[in-house]
Amino acid sequence: MIAPSILSADFARLGDEIRAVAGEGETRADWVHVDVMDAHFVPNLTLGLPVVKSLLKATDVPIDCHLMIENPDKWAIGYAEAGAYNVTVHVEAAHDPIALAKNLRAAGAKAGLSIKPNTPIEDHLETLKHYDTLLVMSVEPGFGGQSFIEGVLDKVRTARRLVDTGHLKLVVEIDGGINADTIERAAEAGVDCFVAGSAVYGAEDPGKAVAALREQAARVRS
Repeated sequence: MIAPSILSADFARLGDEIRAVAGEGETRADWVHVDVMDAHFVPNLTLGLPVVKSLLKATDVPIDCHLMIENPDKWAIGYAEAGAYNVTVHVEAAHDPIALAKNLRAAGAKAGLSIKPNTPIEDHLETLKHYDTLLVMSVEPGFGGQSFIEGVLDKVRTARRLVDTGHLKLVVEIDGGINADTIERAAEAGVDCFVAGSAVYGAEDPGKAVAALREQAARVRS
């Protein structure tokens, strides 16, 4: 699965940018990844619920909201109620992540849990049993265009093993520095869904970039 990140898109024409990856066949994105940043949990400020609501009206591609915010227990439910397909919160920010997962599902969304590069996955395995998606950050959250951190693939391998043995039931997603040079290593480690920003929106044809990344990952996983 390929989830283009609009953090690397042209914010003045987000509707057009999403339509560029909403075609047919292999050029169609599986999800559109939306980074919500509050300038508190991370130093950057991007967009919030009003913009997400507008994006939901502009596309039928599932919206994957990644909330890099303080107090997601309070704010995340609104994104689920608005119609986001998957709402991901950070384990480092959530006060009661198990209750939050239940509330997100009750509001109609899949529940995602994200972990920073330096956060051990082993500390949160019981919590992950309540989630639908694990988002492994392969850069420090807050800014696009960073270099891929190779060491996080050990977390991916752990998650993949637990999914394959039935101990977890979730989609393994990765975000940060994913491009033609890194996607195959991430796929080998066991990633299901690849968030790609500049690799898609820095290309001349974003739809073709989606298809090319998908082909690389599928070739490795097969």
